[in-house]
Amino acid sequence: MPRYGMVIDLQKCVGCGACAVACKTENNTQDRAKGQTFNWADFIMKEEGKFPNVKFTAMPVLCNHCTDAPCVKACPVTPKAMFKTKEGITMHNDERCIGCRRCQRACPYSSENVEKSAAAYSVISFNDFSDEVHPMYRDGKELIKGCTASGAEVAKAAGEVPPYRTLYKHPDYDSVRRKGVVEKCIFCEHRVKNGELPYCVVSCPAKARIFGDLDDKSSEAGRLLQKHRAVALKNNKGERLKSGEKGTRPNIYYIRSFRAEAKRA
Repeated sequence: MPRYGMVIDLQKCVGCGACAVACKTENNTQDRAKGQTFNWADFIMKEEGKFPNVKFTAMPVLCNHCTDAPCVKACPVTPKAMFKTKEGITMHNDERCIGCRRCQRACPYSSENVEKSAAAYSVISFNDFSDEVHPMYRDGKELIKGCTASGAEVAKAAGEVPPYRTLYKHPDYDSVRRKGVVEKCIFCEHRVKNGELPYCVVSCPAKARIFGDLDDKSSEAGRLLQKHRAVALKNNKGERLKSGEKGTRPNIYYIRSFRAEAKRA
């Protein structure tokens, strides 16, 4: 069976954010709130130095679809709500999820509250039990009084919440999640099973994201891993696994590097 994963070429990625926007529209994720990012595709941004000697780096981050996924081990229900598919995708079943958040606490790439923990990002987010999902598009208050429509009016005109909703069906997850469940990147399995690539991969203008079977040496992802020294993240603080260190055996790899530097005219 394949071992699906992703190789991200940091020499090609300039942090334009196209992947993150594409993910939000494809998977209908809501805005950041209550310490939850709801960004299945996110970034670690780093600025260094003092003007004019400044440096900036951007590292795209997402669920690592770990081979030894602690989120799966921590899930207490039977059958598990968080589970591995035969192709290696760390999948989530919305119906079986009880919202205990043990997966979020167990994942080294996640945080229960990114603001309180000062984490760079969280790959697992939680939809509160009390609040409706996508509250902005249920609020009748004008964004700018006397100038703009309200979120609720925009949603009503579009006929969907959110107004940009992408409709799809999958046996394990809904196109918009409900209250009281966690959510995360699922490698756009609703696309992959139809022979398509994850939408973040399709939307990258630099082709920096390569999705495929990491064990297939003839695949593009497999060839890049043979050609370049690859690194993987250890946690959501931006630390990288050292040589020989396995961690949770993440399946998102980074190759090469790009560092924009300001130069004197």
